[in-house]
Amino acid sequence: MRWEVLNRLKASHSELKVHNTYGYLTKHARIENGIAKSHGADAFCIAGNLGAERLGEFFFQKQTRRNNRQIHKLSILKGALRKRNQAPFEVKGFRLFDKVACQGEEGFIFGRRSSGFFDVRKLDGTRISAGISYKKLHLLEKRQTYLMEIRKEEAFPPLPEGRGLRA
Repeated sequence: MRWEVLNRLKASHSELKVHNTYGYLTKHARIENGIAKSHGADAFCIAGNLGAERLGEFFFQKQTRRNNRQIHKLSILKGALRKRNQAPFEVKGFRLFDKVACQGEEGFIFGRRSSGFFDVRKLDGTRISAGISYKKLHLLEKRQTYLMEIRKEEAFPPLPEGRGLRA
C-alpha cells in the first residue's frame, strides 16, 4: 500500500520532488545532530532542513467520537420502562469536548453532568478539575472532530562531545 500511495503522489504532483525515506536515515540524522527521539523531531529530520531553528512547540491533535450509540441501558425497569444511557446533549450551554478556560488553563470537557458540573481535562488526560461548575467555565471554542492543543517540546541538552556516529 505504501508504494501505491507513493506512486499516486508522484503521478498527481509531477512538478514536486517526491521520494521515500526509511527509519534508519531519520535515526542517523537525529543522532548526528544531537536531537532527542520524538515524533516532532523525526518530522524535523525527515523534512531535511536541519539548519532551521526549532520553535519548541507543536500542535497535538486528537480525534474524538461523535456520539454514544447505546441509547438505553440494557436492564429494563418495571413497567417496561427503558432508562436512557445518554446524558443530555447540551448542559448549561456546554457540550462534550468543548474547549474551555478553567482555573487559568485551557482544557476540554470530558464529562458532563445534568447538574451543571463538568470534568475538565487536557488531551494527555491530566485532570484540571473533576467537577467544576459551569459558572466558573468560559467557552473558548465549540467542539470539533479533531481537538487541538499547543504543546511545548521538552528542551533536551545537546549530546556531549565525542558522542554520536562520527565520534
